[in-house]
Amino acid sequence: MNVNWLAIISAALSAFVLGWLWYSPKLFGNAWMADNGLTIEKLRGGNPGKIFGLAFVFTFIAAVNLGMFLADTPAECTGVCAQKTDLAWGATAGFLAGIWVFCFVFIHGLFEHKPFRLLFINGGYSVVALTLMGAIIGMWR
Repeated sequence: MNVNWLAIISAALSAFVLGWLWYSPKLFGNAWMADNGLTIEKLRGGNPGKIFGLAFVFTFIAAVNLGMFLADTPAECTGVCAQKTDLAWGATAGFLAGIWVFCFVFIHGLFEHKPFRLLFINGGYSVVALTLMGAIIGMWR
């Protein structure tokens, strides 16, 4: 498999930057905090190193997983071989992966009696982040 590790790292970083914007007060941060019953004081009481460190590890794992799905088959492939990944296919594959995640975010949230607005905020982030990650991985060939 041909995996571009710089693209994987860039894709993971892009999801982090998107998350910073998505969950900021400029977009959905205030609604997200309200629907979770969180305050700035509660958030400051957490361990940011642990939270952001583990969040990046899991984001990186997601990027590697998506990168493996989008990896081109080596030139010496015989028989049925994968098509070359490009920006359009990367974004499409990322979007479809995001829909899977969106569905499971919704399923968990329904059983946890979470507000629909929160489910759309969190699920929507997953769709947009994975679409962006797929586009970066697909584009960077």
